[in-house]
Amino acid sequence: MSITYLEAIREAQAHALRDDPRVFIYGQDIGAFGGAFKATKNLAKEFPGRVIDAPISEDAMVGLAVGAAIEGMRPIIEMQFADFSTVGFNQIVNQAATLFWRTQVPCPITVRLPFGGTSGSGPFHSQSLETIYAHYPGLVVLTPATVEDAYSMLLEAVAIDDPVIFCEHKYLYYHLKAEKLPSEALPVGKARIAREGRDMTIVAYSAMVHEALEAAAELVPEGWEIEVVDLRSVKPLDTDTVMASVARTGRLLCVGEAWPWGGVTAEVIARVASEGFGLLDVPPQRLNAKDTPVPYHPNLWTAHRPTAHAVAAAARKLLRL
Repeated sequence: MSITYLEAIREAQAHALRDDPRVFIYGQDIGAFGGAFKATKNLAKEFPGRVIDAPISEDAMVGLAVGAAIEGMRPIIEMQFADFSTVGFNQIVNQAATLFWRTQVPCPITVRLPFGGTSGSGPFHSQSLETIYAHYPGLVVLTPATVEDAYSMLLEAVAIDDPVIFCEHKYLYYHLKAEKLPSEALPVGKARIAREGRDMTIVAYSAMVHEALEAAAELVPEGWEIEVVDLRSVKPLDTDTVMASVARTGRLLCVGEAWPWGGVTAEVIARVASEGFGLLDVPPQRLNAKDTPVPYHPNLWTAHRPTAHAVAAAARKLLRL
């Protein structure tokens, strides 16, 4: 029997609710309806009074969570889409992120963001906002790329005393499956070598890890062995694992689904260039989505985001330098 990425998120929440009476879930239509993507399906029945429907006000949702955290609770907030979290942006970055610094009172809230593009979702339901939240001190930003990490990292997020932005990719909800849930995992802040290689390092996170792995497989018949690093979390960022990989390969391509201006890929390249310039044989490169709002049409969306073929093409160009 296999378990999907979405089911792993549901199971992690059930585990957290079962093990810690301080945990509750708050969000729009998450009770009897089970949430927009059914990430809380049946949880309201199993945990009455702890899976609570919220008003259509992300600002109020996060504000309630911050207040509950101050009083000792560990709330999980479900945003219907990551895009909508911008309505609660002030509460997240000016209240939750700064609370411990201002008061020495921890703010252990977890904000679940269904993020990233899917075919036909368009510009209001497809944005990748991990960079925006990673910019602010005090926030932990997680980007699980596997079923195992979706489960283990969500449990760790709930246990962390800092506010956590949990970026779960909508495209992976049903496209990823695993045989079982993990009994152990890498800690938050530690990257994973998803594929070993010698000729080039591709750094990616979330759904782009799978595009990078497919691109690496595409390049094998051409004689290239590509190493793929899955960041897992973007704040904190595991520079050491990235640097060690670049030391082995001498080439670096960073791939992200977010827009190109600034961002996680830019941060990775900046760190490698400033701290490990001598490790590079050629200038590092990055590949991001096009610098436009996310299009509706499936063909345009495919052209907008980095695909495995686009990653492979960028890798070939870098390998020939």
